[in-house]
Amino acid sequence: MSSSASPNSLFGMGNPLLDIIAVVDKDFLDTYSLKPNDQILAEDQHKALFEEMVKKFKVEYHAGGATQNSIKIAQWMIQEPHNIGTFFGCIGKDKFGDILKEKAKATHIDAHYYEQDEEPTGTCAACITGDNRSLVANLAAANCYKKDKHLDLEENWKLVEKAKVYYIAGFFLTVSLESILKVAKHASENNKLFCMNLSAPFICQFFKDNLMQVMPYVDVLFGNETEATAFAKEQNFKTEDIKEIAKKAQALPKVNTKRQRIVVLTQGKDETVCQSDTVETFPVLKIDPKDIVDTNGAGDAFVGGFLSELVMDKPMDQCVKAAHYAANVIIRRAGCTFPEKPDFK
Repeated sequence: MSSSASPNSLFGMGNPLLDIIAVVDKDFLDTYSLKPNDQILAEDQHKALFEEMVKKFKVEYHAGGATQNSIKIAQWMIQEPHNIGTFFGCIGKDKFGDILKEKAKATHIDAHYYEQDEEPTGTCAACITGDNRSLVANLAAANCYKKDKHLDLEENWKLVEKAKVYYIAGFFLTVSLESILKVAKHASENNKLFCMNLSAPFICQFFKDNLMQVMPYVDVLFGNETEATAFAKEQNFKTEDIKEIAKKAQALPKVNTKRQRIVVLTQGKDETVCQSDTVETFPVLKIDPKDIVDTNGAGDAFVGGFLSELVMDKPMDQCVKAAHYAANVIIRRAGCTFPEKPDFK
């Protein structure tokens, strides 16, 4: 695939986490009051979960965190040159942090972590049962990202300026709103593309003020049907119809009027809804349910595929096609992992 993407043309900032993935049983979910398909932040009652999971089940470790996953997948889709994606986030000075750095390097992304020693590197347990996955994130160090300690440093900000497409998952709204706004305003003022993800119902519910401070800068908004429904409820859209929600989200106020906002909502195996000036739907690639190993990372992969084409100025239908391809590959494997090379035209 010939690429017009150059190094550092895609920028991501978020919560770098070490993923701990295992197939668990219902008893384990019940012990920690977890729903089979959910994503939550770890509370005190979940602190023992990580250790117990490692003891009881066969676990795999991967470099993760929603935004880092998407940047990783975009890089994998494009292949060459390396370091198309830049990633910023905060880790601890510890063994898990070292593993994360090593894993990020292996996927050829240009990760620049703010390293601090007050908190350990963040982790995310992916508890898999059947084709459901329950995510429990312990942000730890990821929560400690500081604008003045990292983003504002001249050599780091230069990397931000090099990019033309920006992606930040909604999860980072719980960490550093001021960092997000600085990047979002830069994108808007320079007519570059700023993309965001609703990420989880709890973001739409409990961090909606932060979310709505960023929304006027959002050029591309991603979400799945559960998040979209939660968002619509919080915004008083008075509808649960996904196409209507896309339309209303697309029409929210926007600072850079040179670009129309695009809203991209996925619905699992059902068609993807894209709203710009009109609404379009795109069927996902068919897959036999028995080939689905793990839907964890499908959303991140979808975004990564989309960004890989967006950063090369491809039209929306091509972006969605790449998004569907990447998600289809990822759900056949455990965690947000991928074969050596993509087979995408």
